[in-house]
Amino acid sequence: MTERLEANDAGIARAAELLRAGGLVAFGTETVYGLGADATNDTAVARIFAAKERPRFNPLISHFPDAESAFAQALPDDLARRLADRFWPGPLTLVLPRQPGSTISDLAAAGLPSVAVRVPRGAVAAALLRATGRPVAAPSANLSGRVSPSDAFHVLRGLAGRIDAVLDSGPCQVGVESTVLDLTGTAPMLLRPGGITIEALAEVCGPISHPDDYADTLPVSPGRMESHYAPALPVRLDAHAVAADEALLAFGPEVPGAGLVWNLSPSGALDEAAARLFAGLRFLDSEGARRGLTRIAAMPIPRAGLGLAIRDRLRRAASPRPA
Repeated sequence: MTERLEANDAGIARAAELLRAGGLVAFGTETVYGLGADATNDTAVARIFAAKERPRFNPLISHFPDAESAFAQALPDDLARRLADRFWPGPLTLVLPRQPGSTISDLAAAGLPSVAVRVPRGAVAAALLRATGRPVAAPSANLSGRVSPSDAFHVLRGLAGRIDAVLDSGPCQVGVESTVLDLTGTAPMLLRPGGITIEALAEVCGPISHPDDYADTLPVSPGRMESHYAPALPVRLDAHAVAADEALLAFGPEVPGAGLVWNLSPSGALDEAAARLFAGLRFLDSEGARRGLTRIAAMPIPRAGLGLAIRDRLRRAASPRPA
C-alpha cells in the first residue's frame, strides 16, 4: 500500500525515514513529481527501475539540498559553480565528472564516469533532502515513457501499490522537467531543454550546442530516450487543422472541429503552457479514449524559450515506441 503523506513536519520526517530505509517516495519539486530513492543504495535504485519499468541504461538525476552537497559527489569547474550560483535552487541539472569519493550508485549513473546533479527549488523538497541526509535519485514519478506527473494524484494513478509513499506538496509550478546541461566535454552541451531556457543559460555559458545535434548519441542524461512522455493515443505534431475524431492540444486561438480540446494557454503564454502540458496530455489521452477518439493533434509551439522544452516533450510523445 502506498502512503499519502502531508507536506508537514511529520510527513517529511516519515518520507525521509522511508528513503533512508531503502524505500521509494515520490515528492514534488518545482518541475514535476520525482520518484525518490537513496542514490547510494543499489537495491533502492534498482527498485526505481522496477517500479517505473525503466530502461537501465538511462541515468538518473541525484537531488541535493544545496550546491555544497551536490559538489561533494560531482566535480565542478568554474562554469559549474557560476551556473549553480545563478540557477540553484532551480530547474537545472548539471552533468559533471564524478568525484573520486562519490557514493552515488553505479546503477544510478548507468555505469558512466559522470553524474547528473540538481538542487531543486521548494521548501518541502529542500526539507526532505536535508532530513534524508543522502543524495536522492529521482526520475519523474510515472511509468517509463508515460506522461510525467505534476501533482500527487497523477503519481498515485500510475504508481499506487508500486511505491512506498507520496509526499503531497500540491501541484508543481514549472510543469516540465529540469534543463540538463553536460559540462563534461570541452564545451557545454544542452542534452535536454527544460525549465531554464537556453537563452538564460547562454548569458552565463556563451554559445551552447542545440540538443538536436546529439540526437543519435547514447543517453548520458535522463530524458534522452526517443519514445518518452507518451500517452496511449498517438500524437500528431504541428497540427494546423483537426478532424472530428481527434483530440486537440491547443496553443493560443484554437483550430475548429476537434472532438475534444485542452488549451495549454489561450493567450499564448509559454510558461502557462509548460505548467499545463502534462495534465493536458493526460486529460486528452484518458477522455479521448473514453470518447472513442483516435489520436491527439498538437498545435505548433514556438521554437523559443520554454517552447523548446515543450516541443521536445511533444516530439518524444509522438515518437514510435521501441518494440
